[in-house]
Amino acid sequence: MIDQKGIVFLFPGQGSQRVGMGLDLVETVPDARKIFDKADEILGFSLSKLCFEGPEEELKHTQVTQPALFVHSMATLAAMEIQPEEGSAVAGHSLGEWTAAVASGAIDFEDGLRLVRRRGELMEKAGAEQSGTMAAILGLSRDTIEEVCAGTPGSVVVANLNSPKQIVISGEVAAVEAAMEKAREAGAKRVIPLSVGGAFHSPLMGSAAEGLKEALDGVFVRRARVPIMANVSGRFVQEPADIRKAMTDQLLNAVQWDASMRNLLEWGGRLFLEIGSGRVLSGLQRQIHGEDLSLAVGDVSSLVVWRTRSQDLQSAKGTSR
Repeated sequence: MIDQKGIVFLFPGQGSQRVGMGLDLVETVPDARKIFDKADEILGFSLSKLCFEGPEEELKHTQVTQPALFVHSMATLAAMEIQPEEGSAVAGHSLGEWTAAVASGAIDFEDGLRLVRRRGELMEKAGAEQSGTMAAILGLSRDTIEEVCAGTPGSVVVANLNSPKQIVISGEVAAVEAAMEKAREAGAKRVIPLSVGGAFHSPLMGSAAEGLKEALDGVFVRRARVPIMANVSGRFVQEPADIRKAMTDQLLNAVQWDASMRNLLEWGGRLFLEIGSGRVLSGLQRQIHGEDLSLAVGDVSSLVVWRTRSQDLQSAKGTSR
């Protein structure tokens, strides 16, 4: 048994998806295949085929992307043969917070998958009803970007505080475009428009937040067996009422990822396991902490690395006795 003290389980959000994710895992690890097969059965369509074969354009649809990333992360966790237990903590970026809640034991897998699917549908619908977009700004301080947003006509807000080097804004298309230009004038190193289906983590997601709260009210949420670092506050939640509030509030408010990661290090985080598609969160971890404390696991080759690392952790535990 691995001593999990200081291990942080991180789960990626939208934007980390890619065609082919999970394929080599299900071909190699029966427990990973079971997760994908169960997801296909629950959803009533072949999510696994979309993950493994695409097409990419369909995989990019919010209502598909979100359950796809959720299932891939849960399948990877099953392949790793580890679950968050006493001494560990969980966190996820936006959508990934839902995966974290399921991994923590607060929400059952089936309920979590249905909620994530519904979340994607609601967000896509809100984006269609009220056109919005997002953009990443690199090289400006939070204060400067907040001033840019405040001084721009229309609705545009800070949506993701990802790291000291990367902040994302969200809002009405015209307002975001105007804020992007202001950011360039203010000396931003890069301003990158994001290919998204709406103004996520902004007031424009109001209808989605209402619908998601209604869906979540119909699901049993238990006390998480390990603490969940909440996007909306950058603080731990563990009680059902706090989890429910954090999960719905995050659609309307900024993802406090920078603060979350700093607080996890202060809590005692010593190994940050990014579980699922991509290495976005590992990159942000290095930007925030200034050193590499992460290990990304999402395919067979990285699973092999994890198994070696877990053996080392187990040996270290034995040595320390």
